[in-house]
Amino acid sequence: MTLRLHTYWRSSAAFRVRIALALKGLDYESVPRHLLRGGGEQRRADYLALNPQGLVPVLDHDGFLLSQSIAICEYLEEVVPDPPLLPAAARDRATVRSMALVVACDIHPLNNLGIQQYLRSELGQDEAAIKGWTHRWIARGFAALEELVGRHSADGCHSFGSSVTLADVCLVPQMYNARRARLDLAPYPRLTAISACLESLPPFAAARPEAQPDAEQLVGSA
Repeated sequence: MTLRLHTYWRSSAAFRVRIALALKGLDYESVPRHLLRGGGEQRRADYLALNPQGLVPVLDHDGFLLSQSIAICEYLEEVVPDPPLLPAAARDRATVRSMALVVACDIHPLNNLGIQQYLRSELGQDEAAIKGWTHRWIARGFAALEELVGRHSADGCHSFGSSVTLADVCLVPQMYNARRARLDLAPYPRLTAISACLESLPPFAAARPEAQPDAEQLVGSA
């Protein structure tokens, strides 16, 4: 199995896939695609040939190209079932997917790089307004997740049950983004505790943005 991941160190979607790959124990070649340099390398013709959306990540598995982080994680789950990222029971799998999609569908898309660039350049919003926008949508999603993990976590260290699931794979990168955005995390003690537990695990630590080969030292960054 030859795996190449087109990625960017601070992309939370790519972060999710790196976590999944590490949890599955899969080696892969990292192919950095800088999202800012030269107007964004993801917009170049060679990359659009891989992903017409011009987004990261893209997984190349022996020539099979797949985009969208959740689809990639579920593909890896099917190709390499152990250790599982989804529970055995249908209702439990549905619950975990629902929790993961709070992040992947309702928080992240409203705050990603393209949205922030549009707010800034096309709508003329200043940094204070963009920060307020970002905080609003993260806070709304986190409020729901805080309640959901209260219902479904069995140990206070995992979003669902007592083992790592797809919900955790999505939570940790979004917590990283929330800290970057300087969101007050005090209202979310369960999410904060779960993220701290997970971030101490080797697969999550190996996938963190600062550990990537294309990581940059940014002065004053959170």
